[in-house]
Amino acid sequence: MKLLAFETATEACSVAVYVDGEVRERFEVAPRRHAELALPWADQLLAEAGIARAQLDAIALSRGPGAFTGVRLAIALAQGIALALDRPLVPVSTLAVLASQVPAPRVTAGECGCDVGMAHAILAAIDARMGEVYTGTFVHRGDRLEATSTEAVGAPADYALPGADNDWIGVGTGFAAADGVLVARLQDRFRRVDAQALPHAADLARLAADALRRGEIIAPEHVEPAYLRNNVALTLEEQKALRASR
Repeated sequence: MKLLAFETATEACSVAVYVDGEVRERFEVAPRRHAELALPWADQLLAEAGIARAQLDAIALSRGPGAFTGVRLAIALAQGIALALDRPLVPVSTLAVLASQVPAPRVTAGECGCDVGMAHAILAAIDARMGEVYTGTFVHRGDRLEATSTEAVGAPADYALPGADNDWIGVGTGFAAADGVLVARLQDRFRRVDAQALPHAADLARLAADALRRGEIIAPEHVEPAYLRNNVALTLEEQKALRASR
């Protein structure tokens, strides 16, 4: 299986090539340079892997939620290559890509000595700017990462963590947004939080490979971004109100 993956939904830009389980990646925190870096990186990685574009089975992309221009760029790049090659797309949630950085815990099952995956609660949160965060909850079931809530956007001060479990793991820049309100409110519910984590194309590629095996593909012309909100900028009045509330 051979995949090319684009992750440009946040301030980080990354591209990865997946070839039969081996992943190569370029990653850089490079605001406003995504369009400049992504395609040259893709060509470099394909050359390093010794494959041509025509050998790719599918193109993977991070579909959002995330920065408006970044999400649109990933879609444009993946869509253009997929249409040219007549290949399918594998869109993956940016929040799922982020959550996949948390490894599935392992335990020994009885006397058999084999490893068995355990359910593990994760809250992925991305700074959505304008005083809001994108959020999604996930759990590991065996080797598969599954969403356990609908992706949402809202003020971190209003977010309510589901259930009563106090063993959550938090990951993503949403935990640093608005002066860390999310952590301050919910810190007793978390075992640990990584507020600096950004999504990586290498993780996207692995999730996309699993999705491709399950047949979760779409035609390039049908891909849709996940914005979660219609407004991409605050009005002057809204900016003043936001500053006054802090």
